[in-house]
Amino acid sequence: MREPQGVCIITDSTSDMTPGLAADLGVTIVPLNVSIDGETFTDGSISMAEFFERMNASKNLPKTSQPSVGAFVEAFEHALERCHDVVCVTISSKLSGTFESAIEAARHVGERVHVFDSLNLSWGEGYQALAAARAAKSGATLAEITRVLEDTRDRIHMVVGLDTLENLAKGGRIGRVSALVGGLLNLKVLLTVDKNGEFEPVTRARGTKAAMQAGVDWIGERIDPSKPAMFGVQHAESPDKASWLEAAIRARFNVAELFVIETGPVIGTHTGTGWGLTGIQLG
Repeated sequence: MREPQGVCIITDSTSDMTPGLAADLGVTIVPLNVSIDGETFTDGSISMAEFFERMNASKNLPKTSQPSVGAFVEAFEHALERCHDVVCVTISSKLSGTFESAIEAARHVGERVHVFDSLNLSWGEGYQALAAARAAKSGATLAEITRVLEDTRDRIHMVVGLDTLENLAKGGRIGRVSALVGGLLNLKVLLTVDKNGEFEPVTRARGTKAAMQAGVDWIGERIDPSKPAMFGVQHAESPDKASWLEAAIRARFNVAELFVIETGPVIGTHTGTGWGLTGIQLG
């Protein structure tokens, strides 16, 4: 029997990595869960259109929960049949208990499992998993993949614009963002995730288009438009906004790669409808 070789990459569903991309790169996605009116779904098992229809019809905000320790144990053990080591990239430990579930599962499975806190979410997490998977596919060692993850985590920039802060407030994750909530008509607040993995307010703008332009400008302050960069455009039931943002990014920057990503129900529970931009300078 052939000995397991190489490194397998696992991430959770809040990375918003699409099943197709995950399959191409050999990435295993462990889903979080969302419950609406007593019915529980795994993240991604229902469409965002159906999810928002159910959420809007419910009197209560859906509840989300991290994967069980057992779900991670199963994923880790299966991956170790193929690979010598496993690296699991999770949503920020400050935003979910997913990291702790993965850590506990790793204790059960053994020292060949390594859990990495992305200190981010959505494509801010997803691109870290993507970079690790590409490195693993090229034959990188565990130490090299760890360096890739640390470097990517340090250099990635993500900004998010929400149509309303209502869901974020109900979910108890608004934190310092509340400082930017005011009484302006049609006020839109932009958020990022800071180096500690917590939501941080960026600015506010009057109206959706002004907010999206502010998001592009914020990325522009961190990404040199003359040098190649990777971008992600995320959206929650907002394809029109995603199209506008993609066009704005392509017109302004040297785009080496761009993904348009629809977030899943777990992210959507806390954000409601909205959009996001992720960028990282290459080279």
